[in-house]
Amino acid sequence: MMKPGSSPPRVRLFQNDLLERFTLISPLSFAATWAVFLAIALRASWGVASFLPSVALVAAGLLIWSLFEYAMHRFIFHLKLRSKFGQWLIFLTHGNHHIVPNDGMRNIMPPIVSVTISCGVWALLYAAFGPAGSVIFLGFGIGYVVYDSVHYACHQFPMRAPVLRQLRKHHIRHHYAKQEGNFAITAIFWDRVFGTEVPTKKR
Repeated sequence: MMKPGSSPPRVRLFQNDLLERFTLISPLSFAATWAVFLAIALRASWGVASFLPSVALVAAGLLIWSLFEYAMHRFIFHLKLRSKFGQWLIFLTHGNHHIVPNDGMRNIMPPIVSVTISCGVWALLYAAFGPAGSVIFLGFGIGYVVYDSVHYACHQFPMRAPVLRQLRKHHIRHHYAKQEGNFAITAIFWDRVFGTEVPTKKR
């Protein structure tokens, strides 16, 4: 098993220095960006529904995120494309992470991707459900922050608490046992539901 924090040299994705900087994000920048973004989502959600319906809508957003997380990782990040452009695009979005899995500046999705996608999801939810869509999106956004925080921790920290250790083992098997499995990062039960769980080796 890999040592947290250990990593070969970073893979350069762009020759242009500005573009390259857009592919990197520190935990502090991630926290600041998403504190602001979630505060905006919370403000947009405030007063839309009473307490219990709001809790239910946020829970629905968390559920949607968990499925989104699984589907994106399985069907987009590990998509097998034949064209050189397609292969480069997959390498740009996720393949480089498998080459250098412990790069602390690439263990979190950069805002140019995460915020852009999230704005699109928010717009779709609002179009479908009106103001309640903002409350659903709040749950979706919280789910995303938990996901990327857990993903970062899986690669950078020992995670000795039982639940966190189980999450880390689940993800590390995706990297070092079978990449075509263990696609979930947080809601790891989805791998069992969809038959993509990588079994632990028996001693």
